[in-house]
Amino acid sequence: MAMGSLDPRRHQGPMAEINVVPLVDVMLVLLVIFIITAPLLTHSVKIDLPKASSTPNITQPEHIEFGIRDNGDLFWSGEKVMAEQLASRFAVEAKKQPQPELHIRADRHAHYETVARVMSAAAKAGLVRIGFVTDPEQP
Repeated sequence: MAMGSLDPRRHQGPMAEINVVPLVDVMLVLLVIFIITAPLLTHSVKIDLPKASSTPNITQPEHIEFGIRDNGDLFWSGEKVMAEQLASRFAVEAKKQPQPELHIRADRHAHYETVARVMSAAAKAGLVRIGFVTDPEQP
């Protein structure tokens, strides 16, 4: 560390060193305070809770199996339907509580436009749970 002189004839430039020791001392004191007080900040009360076991009652909403063939044929749970009937059928299903899920099984070669129209009709009617059913890939 450079020492200053009282001799006015020796002019030195500004001191460019920083004394880090006080900073380290303060940080160590703060660290010790934090380590001591941190466990005291948890306010918990020891309570012996009763033990109970039960199985969850999971009710699955009914679902609509909707099939789309590659030639454009539409099937509602195995029954062939026309595209004009979809809006009214979806509206009836959308009013049910709990609302059923729409499972779309589309042929791999079905036109995307047909699938999009079915999804659009379901969404307009108010069905919000729409999903695609696929076959798992065979290794």
